[in-house]
Amino acid sequence: MVKIAATSDNHFDLNSVDSEQVIDAQVKHLQKLGIDIYLIAGDLFNDFQLSVKYVKKLQAAMPRIKVLFIAGNHDMIKNVSYYDLEQGKWQGYLNNRYYDVPNSDVRVVGINGWYDYSFAVNEPKTDEQFLAWKNTYWIDRLISQPVSDKEREAIVLTQLTSLLKNAQEASKNVVLMTHFVPNVKFIHYSDDFRFWNMANAMLGSTRFGEIIDEFKVPAVVFGHIHDRIDPVKYNATTYYNAAVGYNRKRHKEWQSNDFITEWCAQLKIFELF
Repeated sequence: MVKIAATSDNHFDLNSVDSEQVIDAQVKHLQKLGIDIYLIAGDLFNDFQLSVKYVKKLQAAMPRIKVLFIAGNHDMIKNVSYYDLEQGKWQGYLNNRYYDVPNSDVRVVGINGWYDYSFAVNEPKTDEQFLAWKNTYWIDRLISQPVSDKEREAIVLTQLTSLLKNAQEASKNVVLMTHFVPNVKFIHYSDDFRFWNMANAMLGSTRFGEIIDEFKVPAVVFGHIHDRIDPVKYNATTYYNAAVGYNRKRHKEWQSNDFITEWCAQLKIFELF
């Protein structure tokens, strides 16, 4: 049996949380729960190097628990290039890689993810119009990339297919960790709130979920949306969203004012055999 805990969207900097001050409480809680693998599905900081530093310090504080992470869009904003996100080999970084849990058939597959506008089915816009909206309103305008959004997501989908095919051939029990929304069933559509209908374009890809279904992935961990979603099963896959979310004046998503309380409440824990 492998016991897994998952989190995402801690947003330490935006929430004015000193990550070094909460590590001890996080470690004690994870150890008390008897966790084997701790998954972080992106958005620790608006600075990739701060995210790497935090993961390194967290892993050093609990060497018996394996810490694995991927980058969310916020992590991608500063101090990392597209090439580094694709090829970098930082401690615990799992994008386009996998980790085989010792003495089990469990494989954790990681992929950052991206988007191709396909979630925005009720917005009849061109790619150019979606891009113009993104560059005006969406934080991802700060992320540099040498390809278009659709080209970037096509690369992600190719990588995902290869990773899952490899796992299938090896008869692995897969936990897939990604940041962006992995299934269209998590997307909200509105007749009157046009901002979010446009924002849906930047949340993921319909094809991503189709690939998950094709390979019958047992478990998917993701973040990006802060909707306080309970674990839910679609087809053969159980989805775990573990986003802590924002505690700010304009975005008050917490039920309390204490980070550890919110982190514990949103932590998703599950077991694979």
